[in-house]
Amino acid sequence: MKEYVAFDLETTGLSVEEDQVIEIGAVKVKNGKIAGKYNCIIYPEREVSDFIIRLTGITRKMLDGGIPMREGVEGFLAFSEGYPVLGHNLMFDYRFMKTAAKRFHYAFEKEGVDTLRAARLLLRGLESKKLSSLCEHYHYVNQAAHRAYDDALATAVVFESMKREFGEDQKVFVPEPLQYRPKKLQMITAKQKRYLNELRKYHKIEDNGSIDGLTMSEASKTIDEIISKYGVMR
Repeated sequence: MKEYVAFDLETTGLSVEEDQVIEIGAVKVKNGKIAGKYNCIIYPEREVSDFIIRLTGITRKMLDGGIPMREGVEGFLAFSEGYPVLGHNLMFDYRFMKTAAKRFHYAFEKEGVDTLRAARLLLRGLESKKLSSLCEHYHYVNQAAHRAYDDALATAVVFESMKREFGEDQKVFVPEPLQYRPKKLQMITAKQKRYLNELRKYHKIEDNGSIDGLTMSEASKTIDEIISKYGVMR
């Protein structure tokens, strides 16, 4: 795999159905050299926990200035079109991206290589196979761990380092079809949309995000979060 797109996502949590992508980072690699990059912050359509803010270093001000989910997803799909993908624990990011793409009626069918799987096969003596441990093993300093672009770049560096150490003909370096079928999404109902808009207006919540792309589950979670924080309408 000499040409590929390494990518990483930051999300509001671990559930593909309940959580959302808030940052996309990717690097395009051709013959071991960076040939392009893609990075964007996504405006959140749900509450982002303080834990995620601390973990990623993505501030609430940065999130408030983020682009709509559709724009971010479309940009990444265009950037990665025609290339296999690379990731560390790749299926986590692939599931989120494929689900997001399906939400806007796009396909995201890819072949890919997982550096976590490669490390488990080739670096058996290394105690930890985390991305940070692999970076340390290959003497690479990740400038901003848990930021999507920096982690994508670190993954590409680790992959190229592994190819140099073990040779490019390793079977684990050959991209394989990625298999995942997202659950059918039920979109926000007219009743939910009306109630959510009324709830925002009643509590004077300024929010520039569109709710049209929310699923029923996402809309219910957003409503619950607003009621928990501000109370019901009297």
